[in-house]
Amino acid sequence: MAIALCLLGLLNIAYGVTVMTLNSGTLFFAVWYALGIAFLVAAWATYVGAWAAVPLLVRRLGMALLLALLIVLGGAAGMVCTGLGAAGKPDLDYVVVLGAQIYDDGSPSPVLRYRLDAALAYLQENPRTRCIVSGGKGPNEPYAEARGMAAYLRAHGVDEERLIEEGRSTNTMQNVTYSMALMDAPDSRVGIVTNNFHVYRAVRIARKAGLHNACGIAGYSTPWYLPNNLLRECLGLVKDTIAGNV
Repeated sequence: MAIALCLLGLLNIAYGVTVMTLNSGTLFFAVWYALGIAFLVAAWATYVGAWAAVPLLVRRLGMALLLALLIVLGGAAGMVCTGLGAAGKPDLDYVVVLGAQIYDDGSPSPVLRYRLDAALAYLQENPRTRCIVSGGKGPNEPYAEARGMAAYLRAHGVDEERLIEEGRSTNTMQNVTYSMALMDAPDSRVGIVTNNFHVYRAVRIARKAGLHNACGIAGYSTPWYLPNNLLRECLGLVKDTIAGNV
């Protein structure tokens, strides 16, 4: 058991390193380090007999809390996975592309490029749909994400008249609420374009904010980083549920 726990700890830390090298602008990779350290401590406690020395009632309570956490995260993961293949509906009034990191040279990060490519494919198939690109300027970005997103879509053939920039938002709730203010009608049929792992929560937030005719359009995400993204989404879903945002 101690060896298995030790290997799990080392694997979590190694995975955290690969996530950290993305330079995504967040510190979520530290969660994998924390998990790795927790497994290593558990391995040590098992090996030296420290865990067995803990009172039985405390051990049972700890295991029960761990099981409850796993059940909550498992349920959240199941809900998140329902949005992985979302394709939207035809002839929507708008698609709202949620922002993500823009690099110093103005190019979109891979995560954002996947969202923009999904929007581009939809706009090519639905020529009457307008596109709102939504995202403000982060501390590690040269300008508002919306500006870079619009430039990318224009460079790939989307007509300027179809593009609307929303350059103030800093989170998904603001993406939705600020974009709603730019729409012709509150009952517009809207597609929320984001990476597949983010679709379920983003659509829930959109509907909670008042976009009752919202649906999801899933962009690609790199499979290697899906565990990281799923864990982050599950925690985000739990947080937003507690806060009443979904």
